[in-house]
Amino acid sequence: MKTTKKENFLLIENEGGDLTNFASELTKHHSDFKDENVVVDLDKAKNLDSKELLAFLELSNVHRNDNKSFVLVTDAVGIDDLPEELVVVPTLQEAEDMIQMDEIQRDLGF
Repeated sequence: MKTTKKENFLLIENEGGDLTNFASELTKHHSDFKDENVVVDLDKAKNLDSKELLAFLELSNVHRNDNKSFVLVTDAVGIDDLPEELVVVPTLQEAEDMIQMDEIQRDLGF
């Protein structure tokens, strides 16, 4: 797992390996980044299916309930195949935009 601190979020990348195990590792270390907006870059993982991304659903829900953004980056799975609660975008730029929009909404009290 590789982490990079950006201006308004923490970028976390899987350095190979099983996504289910990666999601479990993130869950174990959630306290390390619970106060950050998080972007998980899964762009290097190809041939993903929606079941693999669902491994991040619980962590995403916990993180978003703490009023922080949790965004997955991959273009391997269509968003229509995933639950609405899981935020998935195809590019890192769209993830940054999503975080900015979330921050604005929180600042306005939504």
